[in-house]
Amino acid sequence: MLTRNVTGVWGDAGRSWLAGLPALLTEVLDRWRLTPGDPFALTYHWVMAVTRESGEAAVLKLGVPTSEHLRVEATALRTWAGNGAVRLLEHDLDRGALLMERAEPGTRAATLVPHDDATATGVLLDVMHGLHATPPPATGIPDLRDLAGGFAQYLHRFPDGGPLPERWVRTAARLFDELCDSAPARVLLHGDLHHDNVLRAGRRPWLAIDPHGYVGDPGFDLGCLLYNPDPGAPEPDAVALLPARLEQLTAGAGQPRERVVAWGFVMAVLSEVWTCEDGGEPDGKPLDVARALEPLL
Repeated sequence: MLTRNVTGVWGDAGRSWLAGLPALLTEVLDRWRLTPGDPFALTYHWVMAVTRESGEAAVLKLGVPTSEHLRVEATALRTWAGNGAVRLLEHDLDRGALLMERAEPGTRAATLVPHDDATATGVLLDVMHGLHATPPPATGIPDLRDLAGGFAQYLHRFPDGGPLPERWVRTAARLFDELCDSAPARVLLHGDLHHDNVLRAGRRPWLAIDPHGYVGDPGFDLGCLLYNPDPGAPEPDAVALLPARLEQLTAGAGQPRERVVAWGFVMAVLSEVWTCEDGGEPDGKPLDVARALEPLL
């Protein structure tokens, strides 16, 4: 998967990076005096458990140096400084290398669903509040509005509707603009705050990992909570959990219910727009959640 994804996104630059990855890994391990452990599941980056010379457990992440994701991730983690997310310990963007605190034991919040979904939702709300409490940096983080282009690109690619109902895409695009225009505040967003990106830790009960990083309406980070965890899996039934989640998110986030519903619909549709963009077939919980939320808009 790593080879396919990296070459698919970065082309020749990705192939060159993959060819040099063994040497780069050795160089970074030596430079930061790290003892290598086991790699994690790999998608677009090389990620592995490491131990620092001091004995501190850490995570090493290597990616194509031109990756905008790595630059934004480093900026976000540095800004949060451990408040709600893992700490950034070292970084070298010229080499595409990040060294981060390892959350231990590292149990994912997804393990609480569905048997203790209210606790899982509360965990994500607590983490979200910690992240949003830190003022965003003046530069270095993209504006949330940049994501609006995904809807326009989809409609251009599928002028006759495509695999998603056209009304959903147009409604989501309109709501996205309206929500951004009426944002009650502009905060540093995680951008992908779901149950598999929040881990049990020791320094704090739970910490976020793998931020995408945007500046914008705090309600955006609520959206993907409604169709996770694992939007491609049939269980747990996200629609069955939806009413209780809506009530808990509305109360816990301090946002009007209609905004929570709207962001949930927007993110469910946008998730499937991205699936189509990557050449996949939309078929999962986001579709079910969008269908359930549409009458509530």
